[in-house]
Amino acid sequence: MAHLDRPFDYLVPAGLDADAVPGVRVKVRFAGQLVDGWLLERADDSGHTGRLAYLEKVVSPEPVLAPEVARLARTVADRYAGSLADVLRLAVPPRHARVEKDVRARAAAGDERPAVPDERVPDLGPAVPEGDPGGSGVAAPAGETPDQDPPRPAPAGAAPSAGPGPDAWRDYPAGPALLRALADGRAPRAVWSALPGEDWPARYAEAVAATVAGGRGAVVVVADNRDLDRLDAALHDALGPGRHVCLSAALGPARRYRAFLAARRGDVAVVVGTRAAMFAPVARLGLVAIWDDGDDLHAELRAPYPHAREVLLTRAQLGDAAAIVGGYTRTAEAQLLVETGWAREVVADRATLRARMPAIAPTGDDPQLARDPGAATARLPSLAWTTAREALRADLPVLVQVPRRGYLPSVACAECRTPARCPHCAGPLALPSAEGTPACRWCGRVTAAYACPECGGRRLRASVTGARRTAEELGRAFPGVPVRTSGREEVLAVVPGGAGLVIATPGAEPVAEGGFGAVLLLDSWALLTRADLRAGEEALRRWLTAAALARPAAAGGRVVVVADGALAPVQALLRWDAGWFAARELAERRELGFPPAVRMASVTGLPAAVADLLAEARLPAEAELLGPVPADGDRERMLVRVPRARAAALAGALHSAAGVRAARKAADPVRLQVDPLALF
Repeated sequence: MAHLDRPFDYLVPAGLDADAVPGVRVKVRFAGQLVDGWLLERADDSGHTGRLAYLEKVVSPEPVLAPEVARLARTVADRYAGSLADVLRLAVPPRHARVEKDVRARAAAGDERPAVPDERVPDLGPAVPEGDPGGSGVAAPAGETPDQDPPRPAPAGAAPSAGPGPDAWRDYPAGPALLRALADGRAPRAVWSALPGEDWPARYAEAVAATVAGGRGAVVVVADNRDLDRLDAALHDALGPGRHVCLSAALGPARRYRAFLAARRGDVAVVVGTRAAMFAPVARLGLVAIWDDGDDLHAELRAPYPHAREVLLTRAQLGDAAAIVGGYTRTAEAQLLVETGWAREVVADRATLRARMPAIAPTGDDPQLARDPGAATARLPSLAWTTAREALRADLPVLVQVPRRGYLPSVACAECRTPARCPHCAGPLALPSAEGTPACRWCGRVTAAYACPECGGRRLRASVTGARRTAEELGRAFPGVPVRTSGREEVLAVVPGGAGLVIATPGAEPVAEGGFGAVLLLDSWALLTRADLRAGEEALRRWLTAAALARPAAAGGRVVVVADGALAPVQALLRWDAGWFAARELAERRELGFPPAVRMASVTGLPAAVADLLAEARLPAEAELLGPVPADGDRERMLVRVPRARAAALAGALHSAAGVRAARKAADPVRLQVDPLALF
């Protein structure tokens, strides 16, 4: 409850004195009910003038909530207009009693083996944690942070890290200085633009090794299971076995909690993972890093909806730690860090970049249109066909990126081109296969006897072509060539280096041995025409991620983007200049008043509930209200915009208003999001 988001004082019975230490889970009586809570501070007296109740129980003597994480959780809750209890549910995994008992028994017996076996388990994506380790019962007073626990030695049998070799980060002029600063225990902050074909897990492992050599720990967050698996292997090679753990919501309750305890107890100094690791309790934190911060998987789906990048940067600020924001592309948020001087960019010089780049060409520029007049409308213009054919003849693999999954995810009447809609819910109809029956993508109903309501026609044509249909067409065009698909049903990690076709949706592109000979970026309109503030940024991110898998131009690598070469995202791709595009995007958003140049919050709910909350909120004088705009169902959304300097005031006003509505027991909920990824 928002109106209960504050600390409460309780007395500690003599029988619980030894176990009631800061960071343990407790149970307390609150409003006549037994609720879960956290004990974050012990004091000799209380400023409360009334009668205090006693703690009912210490759930476990294990102090799982680190002081640094408690302080971070309070800061994140304030930034995102949320409650501390909600953030703690994200920060600390549910308790697993058997694992806890086993870890404590081994520690008591003096077992110095690593607490977590050297296993590599891929992350399958975010999962909702079981149970409710948080609660409104006990919280630490804001502004007071107990000292951090002292670091513990590395597990027995693990060789100390010697740091990265002399050739690490040599392709980036500022790279060696970055590693020296990490090894010296300083706190450099960098926005890193990776070169095409860069082995980014190895670079991150070298940065982590330098940090560990300097006597400090590290937290690295990646978007998905494949990236985590690659980073896990790179750290195993750089640090040795048992020196780091992977923390992911997909590990399962027992293994996730065991990895968490290994970090909390200081058995390991390095934690890597998906966004579940952004709150990982690492003692003497010296480095936080995130890869591909533009991926929407970094945004938490549960209240208060924090973004992993912002949580990690907050940790760096609070703990005087180094920070690396890396990727093939650059977000407007990362560009803001550079332009404000908070971070320095780490980029390669143009000569090195040209040597590593594949040859990139668009199909919609004037020379291509002169040779192939149909290139403006063809899905696979002649340049794309020729590029693929030449790569296959050279016994090289070809990657084809298709933005839409499925077979024909959108169809229309073959006679009048009217989009085919479900007669029950008006959802879009799709074809699952060449012989399949049209089915609704919303309600799933099959429409075998479809008839166009405009002309009565019964034949359907493709409006949007999916990855499986593309694989079918290319398989017929290149007989005898192996065709593989990588997408939602099955995501490939690695493919052989010989001739073959790989059809992948964005984010599911595998790594080819030796690199792809050709990369075809199809259906660019599907990315560029989305009604989204980040449409151009997201299109460039997906294109650069795929193009980075191609061989250098000198080794035969070519990239073809089916788009007009005059478009700004295409220009950035052709020059491989994500920094230029990010600076352009940030300048435009400053002019228009959109994030990250300003701070914006969305308020979504039934119209009366939204109006009620905004009427209660004491918004800053500079606040602008935008909307309302339709949201899901009968709900609406209002946007509140303020200058960045007034961000804390906006979040505080919205949180207070939500607390008033909660105290009144308002029936209709309202969803608050600060800096939402989607504004429209």
